[in-house]
Amino acid sequence: MTLPPEILVGPMLRYVDSTDATVWVEVSAPCAVTIRAGDEVVTERSWGVHGHHFAVLHLCRLPEGEMTPYEVSLDDRLAWPVDPGRPSVIRTPRADDTVRLAFGSCRRGESQTPVALRRIGADALVALAHRMAHTPQEEWPDAMLLLGDQVYADIPSREISERLAERRRAGGGPQSVRDSAGAGGDRDVSDEICDFEEYSWLYHESWRDADVRWLLSTVPSCMILDDHDLRDDWNSSHAWRREMTAQPWWSDRVIGAFGSYFVYQHLGNLAPDELERNEMYRALRSAGSDAERESLLDDFALSTDSERRTEQWSFKRDFGRVRVVMLDVRASRHLDPQDRRVMDANEWQWTRESCLDADVDHLVIGSSLPAFMLPALHNLEGWNEAVSRDQPDKPATARVGEWIRLTVDLEHWAAFRNSFDDLVGLLTEVAAGDHGPAPASILLLGGDVHCSYLEEVDLTAERVVDSTTRVHQLVMSPFRNPLQKSIRAVNRLSVREPVPALTRRLARAVGVREPEARWRVTDGLWFDNGVMTLVLRGRRASVQVDHATVEWPARGLGKALTLVPGLTPESWGRRRREGDSLGRKPRQVLRRTLSKELTGEGLSPRATADRTDADRDGALRGGAGQSTAVRTEAAR
Repeated sequence: MTLPPEILVGPMLRYVDSTDATVWVEVSAPCAVTIRAGDEVVTERSWGVHGHHFAVLHLCRLPEGEMTPYEVSLDDRLAWPVDPGRPSVIRTPRADDTVRLAFGSCRRGESQTPVALRRIGADALVALAHRMAHTPQEEWPDAMLLLGDQVYADIPSREISERLAERRRAGGGPQSVRDSAGAGGDRDVSDEICDFEEYSWLYHESWRDADVRWLLSTVPSCMILDDHDLRDDWNSSHAWRREMTAQPWWSDRVIGAFGSYFVYQHLGNLAPDELERNEMYRALRSAGSDAERESLLDDFALSTDSERRTEQWSFKRDFGRVRVVMLDVRASRHLDPQDRRVMDANEWQWTRESCLDADVDHLVIGSSLPAFMLPALHNLEGWNEAVSRDQPDKPATARVGEWIRLTVDLEHWAAFRNSFDDLVGLLTEVAAGDHGPAPASILLLGGDVHCSYLEEVDLTAERVVDSTTRVHQLVMSPFRNPLQKSIRAVNRLSVREPVPALTRRLARAVGVREPEARWRVTDGLWFDNGVMTLVLRGRRASVQVDHATVEWPARGLGKALTLVPGLTPESWGRRRREGDSLGRKPRQVLRRTLSKELTGEGLSPRATADRTDADRDGALRGGAGQSTAVRTEAAR
């Protein structure tokens, strides 16, 4: 007996504007996928690759400024919503000019069992879904910006590790990967995710939780990749890439990583017209068989790694008078030791054009990596780049520098100083209004570092001293992957004197020049799992910082019970087939840590003529400033 098709992942609401939306879905078998949203009905045949079946549906006649529930049917059989009491909706932009953008990065999507909750903490996306269930829809995010490490290919969960071991024993997975077993170090990848099938396990694990599934079906999402989508330290240096690409398993890893990223994440980032113009997507849909599609996708994946112009992962979205530019600062790197760039020339030119042609009130630049690192770490990365020049006859200092780079993860914007200076120059052009009216704010969003904080940035070029554009960097990481305590201590030291001053002198000693910017940490550091939300209204901007917590039963006794092996059954807290049951697991909630105005009346201009040089030096060294913020411990 043939089972009817079902939805495996999704539906995921990806793109929404005034009348159009795209919905992505993975189904269990070839079928006709139909979405009904009000009077709009769209049907697409699924297409298959590597044993999986997908569809991306474009709805184009949605009512403006309204919320429309939608249903998904497979071969005319209703498959979504699973819970009629929690329908998925498409919300076209509201009548006023308010835009809410929730963002963050770094999320381990493993199970929601009490043991996992005690070990890696509350899941900010689950907690956000719980909050939305009890708040007015006008307070829901208009979009979510996922800034990298949506999956961890090199650090799979215990459950997936067990599946990998079983598959390897049965002879599954690429031969090159099975042969790596026992090789040691970076040459043994037998216990890591390596092909499209195994990558699909990560996405299923991460996005099939009932709460997360509903959240992603209702809030549009924008995603960008980072290193753990492929492997830790990916493209950190020329030396790293030379070593990794020489491994026999590298091609198989690239095929799985880029092929799955294109299908699961990138297709939904594209606007409907971009989607229809995308050559790879058109080829997949028009191919005559799944085997042909697999060959096309595999060749495409290899090309994206070896020929950078094959596909551009960076993209932009407009939300009324707000432009969001999402940057790929991982796959598009130029690693020539004499001219290191976090983005190659083509990607950077696209970035400039996307920022300079925007007549908007707020320019939001999303990057998986913080542009303005914590002060001491910024200086250390500049020093490290200078001493780690990869020459054929590189001295011992360069070898030590490369070891430090990989050990401490010194590979952010500051470690690509040419690109960092280019970015500061671009921000200066925007704030000066060189190509049009200057926005009220430039907001740089970052993740990756597994801690969260707010920074105020002063651009110091003479021509922007009187600019009213305020520049902030907002870093939110992790959604769910807490940092180990030893590294937390390092981060705290990096903003405390004399550490920033010492590392600044270290960088100067090897010729690292001063940037035309100063910045200071104004709020944070925080290390709990959480999410930030930008609230943009007219030319005003504010940020809300929320951290996730578990409400353990019996006043914390439930958490204590998880410490006793076998006492808390693994099934407690796992979602049932028919949906989630809050009565069977600890509740996860968001608690407001900070609300802060970033622009608007009552705030002083970004830079003032009477600010002393000593103040500026102190700002770069990371002194914490007073915040015009409202703190509350109450859950919102």
